[in-house]
Amino acid sequence: MKKIWKALCALTVAGMMSLPVHAEDKTITMGTLSWEDLTPITAITKKVLEDSGYNVKVVEFSEWGIAYAALSKGDIQVIASQTDYAAQDYWNKNKNRIEKLSPVSYGLYQAFAVPKYVDIDSMEQLNDNADKFGGKIIGIEPGSGVMNDAAKAVTDYGLKLKLLDGSTAAMTAALKSATDRKEWVAVTIWEPSWMAQKYDLKFLKDPKGSFPPPQGYYWIGHKGFSQDYPRAREIMASVYVPLADITAINGEVKDGQTLDQAVKSWTDSHADLLKRWENIKQ
Repeated sequence: MKKIWKALCALTVAGMMSLPVHAEDKTITMGTLSWEDLTPITAITKKVLEDSGYNVKVVEFSEWGIAYAALSKGDIQVIASQTDYAAQDYWNKNKNRIEKLSPVSYGLYQAFAVPKYVDIDSMEQLNDNADKFGGKIIGIEPGSGVMNDAAKAVTDYGLKLKLLDGSTAAMTAALKSATDRKEWVAVTIWEPSWMAQKYDLKFLKDPKGSFPPPQGYYWIGHKGFSQDYPRAREIMASVYVPLADITAINGEVKDGQTLDQAVKSWTDSHADLLKRWENIKQ
């Protein structure tokens, strides 16, 4: 009986060894959104993968719902996202068809902010100073994560100030105009952001916790990506971009560089780090 069992085992092993080994595909389609935190993460990771022999195509989406639908269907294979709060609903809706790969940054924070010369420090002080702010808080695009949280904060704090939606460009213009004149202004803002540095802003304290705590960024893959792309997944897991570096890259873009130029400047100055990221055994 033992001889028969050994023979069966030998046949099984031989059969497994004779199975064709599929080489890892070298083409990866990566999604992104045109936001100043995600574009540098995407561009840096793209370069690391390309330096490691992959052909990476980037597809840009206008909002999370479309991006997550494309990921779940396999139209794209990976995307960087904050799954804990900013995109939590989309993660929960699609999580059976996608997988979390690895963290790539940490610290996204979104809330109400004012210039540092404004002498209030908490959202609880907004109503008492509503007139100084012109009775309004200037927001960005409706439907964005920060605006959803901002609407909750208005309710939680019973704010008399009106939350105005519009666009990031319009908010930035209003912020510049107010700070040039040293006027009081309240805006919806986030970190990382070149605006928080350029205009010397401070986040208002949020004792009620209306806005989420700092959030992490993760690479999310279509279900099965880790199995189909084990080396690419390992390379991506080595990449980590601090928020301060993301902010610096976007600051260079606002000063006139293209994103490609700013990212190249960063990768050139971090060449040794990139080599360590790329040094994954095949």
